Amino acid sequence: MLRKIFFTIFFLIPFSLMLYYGKETFYIDQQAASEQMYDYHFALVTEEVGNNYWRLIEKGAKQRAEELNIYLEYVGPKVTDTDERLDTLDRMIAANVDAIITKGMSDPRFRQLVQKAKEHNIPVATIDTDNATSGRDFYVGTDNFEAGYLAGKTLIEETEGEQKVVVIIGQKDAQNQMERLEGFEQAINQEKRIELVAVAESNITELGAADATYQLLKSRSDITAIFGITALDGMGIVQAIQEFQPTTRPYVLAFDILPETIDLIEDDKIQATIAQYPEEMGQKAVEEMYQLYQNGSPEQIHHTKTGVIKKEDIMNGEVFLKEGE
Repeated sequence: MLRKIFFTIFFLIPFSLMLYYGKETFYIDQQAASEQMYDYHFALVTEEVGNNYWRLIEKGAKQRAEELNIYLEYVGPKVTDTDERLDTLDRMIAANVDAIITKGMSDPRFRQLVQKAKEHNIPVATIDTDNATSGRDFYVGTDNFEAGYLAGKTLIEETEGEQKVVVIIGQKDAQNQMERLEGFEQAINQEKRIELVAVAESNITELGAADATYQLLKSRSDITAIFGITALDGMGIVQAIQEFQPTTRPYVLAFDILPETIDLIEDDKIQATIAQYPEEMGQKAVEEMYQLYQNGSPEQIHHTKTGVIKKEDIMNGEVFLKEGE
């Protein structure tokens, strides 16, 4: 009997310590930040911690934070998960950080959490995607409708004759992506020769984009152009085309300038991409939040630049942006 009790205690104590210290990791980080005498502690709540696009936002944000003596914590779900992202936001409020920068969401709970942050005197900025009705302090990022419109104008300028177009979208309930789709549709509706025939979801993954594209190519033999609305869609579209090998290769229009996308443009597998600048978003968001603490009320909207990148805009791997109107 004593032996059984001994082994139970031997197992439970380490297990309990593991749970405790795992739960308290953030608070240890916060204490470390305090000990290093930072002026502020900001939290950047990401859509997905490993996403290359969000890593670029983090890179820009941390660069500017270091210059301003701010401790910037990058937190969020390992994979896209709305509930987990909202829970993370709630934890940052409970931890009483000095400011929160996060992607705007349409979920009603997001608005509740923004209001909760305000009650705790924690300013909130949206980045990449806005929710102007949430009560957030300001937005930094692309004008997504205009970016979609720019994509549509690019398709018009770069193609001739009748076009049957499909769109691969990350998630149909994502505000920024729907704004891009709306802008794209408004542009192509000006040309009777261009018809949007289908929209399919990728769930913001390269594999999802490949599968969605493959299924569309399989079901329709008349597809002449494909537009991928999120950063990973372009790569997935190319995979599907390579696997399906349609008789006529569709014109491919992507979004963002991840290194893989640039490589595919140089290899003539993607014809153009709509560039936005996530590092600039991160830098600007931190800088504006810092200015909020220094000067009070900031401007509500801070749009970062966009442009069209084609093969002729790339030299030795370096991108030269032609800004959109």
